[in-house]
Amino acid sequence: MREIMIAVDLQNDFVGGCLGSSQAQEAARIAAEKIRAFPGEVIFTLDTHSENYLSTQEGRRLPIPHCIKGTDGWQLCPEIAALQKDWPCFEKGAFGSEELAQYLKNENLKQPIDRIILIGVCTDICVISNAMLIKAALPDCPVAVDPSACAGVTPESHETALRAMAACQIDILS
Repeated sequence: MREIMIAVDLQNDFVGGCLGSSQAQEAARIAAEKIRAFPGEVIFTLDTHSENYLSTQEGRRLPIPHCIKGTDGWQLCPEIAALQKDWPCFEKGAFGSEELAQYLKNENLKQPIDRIILIGVCTDICVISNAMLIKAALPDCPVAVDPSACAGVTPESHETALRAMAACQIDILS
């Protein structure tokens, strides 16, 4: 059975930094355990912005500079970075990564993927965006989210995102 785990944006700024929270810190701790125990391939995404972040549409709507490429906040948080190995890592300048979805589509052509599991932050922004892109790219591949290893901007928005993904036939693991 071929399973792939996607670890979304488990970076310093989202875990303990300028956009961090206690929920994100707990999600990162659990995500590290899940990655350590996962028998398949793990793929990482990095939210990646440049110095002109505040002049972008996202920067105008969320005027908190974060994940500026090359900064400490852009790096994977230490407990995740220690597990990164030589697995693929996709830098993304938007919430979802079309490059990641295309990579998975190509991988599925080489050898069918039985299931894709997403973990990470933020459930209500980047996790849901990537889950939806992956589901669109691979409509017959089961896509799942492990909510124990995810955190949203708020606990309420995390739950809302989980309900939205479930409505789109993305499995919510228990």
